[in-house]
Amino acid sequence: MTALSSPQAPAGTAHRPERVERIRQAAHRIRRNALVMGEVQGQGYIGQALGVADVLAVVYTDQLRHRPEDPHWPDRDRFLLSIGHYAIAAYAAMAEAGIIPIEELETYGSDDSRLPMSAMASYTPGMEISGGSLGHGLGVATGMALGLRHLGNEARVFDLLSDGELDEGATWEAAMACAHHGLDSVTAIVDVNALQADGPTAGVLRTEPLVDKWQAFGWHALRVDGNDVTALVAAFDEIRGHRGSPSVLICDTRIGCGVPLLENREKAHFMRVDEAEWQIARNQLQEGLAR
Repeated sequence: MTALSSPQAPAGTAHRPERVERIRQAAHRIRRNALVMGEVQGQGYIGQALGVADVLAVVYTDQLRHRPEDPHWPDRDRFLLSIGHYAIAAYAAMAEAGIIPIEELETYGSDDSRLPMSAMASYTPGMEISGGSLGHGLGVATGMALGLRHLGNEARVFDLLSDGELDEGATWEAAMACAHHGLDSVTAIVDVNALQADGPTAGVLRTEPLVDKWQAFGWHALRVDGNDVTALVAAFDEIRGHRGSPSVLICDTRIGCGVPLLENREKAHFMRVDEAEWQIARNQLQEGLAR
């Protein structure tokens, strides 16, 4: 699918069903792309990629202003992957958007590939920052938005964080600074899948109530089911029209969403999948699209 080179204006409720179906189909292909890369390595952050696919489908096919053939176009909207280990999800979405050739996905994580297992801006076209050490993305987004404002550039800045990343104090320092400067061009997206490397998020460090906390820091805060495309479209449309403060969209997602085999897998933060299970996963994904 060819991505838009200019922002798609909110289409209103009359056209929303068509938008939702187009995005739903894109999310299916993003999940399929993620399974291709997962099978190359036999393991990885495949659960997160499946869980956040609906969010990325909305961002890349409905919201983000960019030119696939020109990743450094000055007027592009910026999408920052603060959580570098979600690179598999970002590559899957960028392939759907035409930034990365589909056939290149089969090189994922291999020597000399442009698609390393953790995001690197120096390797991958369309990757704005090198993520990995959590807590830096929102600070970069804040500085980037300030710079764009000084240039008179109206580009938007999106930053994808995880709920585990909210454990980092630097994230909240950046949230405070972003609101202080009234950077309404910034949209933070928090993937809340309730799981971290060390266990359930609530057991590692309790972060709720998230909406109240972000509002207390001066942000326009919304919370939706991150696997409900209709709800996501409505939320992003509302955020596009908001002015005066940065916005955060808190997305509750399910690890492995779309592939029942992987939705209930133990130790799902970094998932190992047997060779024979990949075809089962693809079959289940296709069956889910038909329902």
